[in-house]
Amino acid sequence: MEVETMRLLATAIAVGAGVVAPGFAVGLIGAAALNGIARNPEATSKIQTNMVLAIAFAESIAIYALVIALIIKFT
Repeated sequence: MEVETMRLLATAIAVGAGVVAPGFAVGLIGAAALNGIARNPEATSKIQTNMVLAIAFAESIAIYALVIALIIKFT
C-alpha cells in the first residue's frame, strides 16, 4: 500500500476507535444518572451536575482522538 493510503486508514481507525468508546460511556453515564434519579428524586440537581461533568470528560476523549487523527493525516 502507498503511504497516503496507510495514513488515511490510520486516520479512520483513530477516529473510529476514539468515538465509539465515548459514545458508550455517555450512554452508560446517562443510564446510571436516570437510575439514580429514579431511586432518589431529591438528589436530582446533584446527580445532574455530576452527570454533565462526567459527560464532558468522556467527550474530551473523542476530541483528543480527533486531534490525533488530524496529526496523523497532515504529517
